[in-house]
Amino acid sequence: MLRFMPVGDSQTIGSAGEHTWRYRMWQHLRTTYGGPFTVVGPRETLHDKATDAPTSYEYAEPDFPRAHLAGWGEGWLHMAPLVGDAVRAHRVDVLLVALGLIDLGFYTNARQTADNVRLFVAEARSANPRVRMVVLPVIPNSRALEDPEFALEVAAFNELLAKAVADLDEPRSPLLLASPPPGYGIDHDTYDGTHPNASGEHKIAEAFAEAMHQGWGLGGQYDRG
Repeated sequence: MLRFMPVGDSQTIGSAGEHTWRYRMWQHLRTTYGGPFTVVGPRETLHDKATDAPTSYEYAEPDFPRAHLAGWGEGWLHMAPLVGDAVRAHRVDVLLVALGLIDLGFYTNARQTADNVRLFVAEARSANPRVRMVVLPVIPNSRALEDPEFALEVAAFNELLAKAVADLDEPRSPLLLASPPPGYGIDHDTYDGTHPNASGEHKIAEAFAEAMHQGWGLGGQYDRG
């Protein structure tokens, strides 16, 4: 049984009424992996915008393994101290990580954020020395279009992230840097300039799926259906 754990911020937890890219990934693996797998993690809820709290179970499609380690307003800074316990408790084999936008927007600069990436990897490996990780670069949002300094931080972090993945990759615990979601556009793949709509969910799931297929031969090519 292969155990996947999605880790992320608001783009990953999603909000009430959404499918989430986690659902799209589960659909993909169910049709292409060819072996037993599940999705695990310490949390299951969506973010409820009405109460500004992660209390909703109102998924657009609730019948799938909804577990995750994601939170609205949480980044590498927040997840690094949590990931070891989550990997250990849920016997995680593969981490699918989409973090960084919230860090750069509110908490840490590019270099500080990259330091937290390295801490995250160390903590995950302390729980499972053979854990595999796929990491998505930060997808620039509408703020990056309006704020040149923020756009530079995003670009700088993505360069540091690529270096960290290359430095930390090792045969027994491989790291993959996913390519940016193909054709992802703020206007047609988000509903507010940051959070993915249905099209964006598919494209984020596709980025993870293609990385695993090309890098590890895991699963198959992504079909958006």
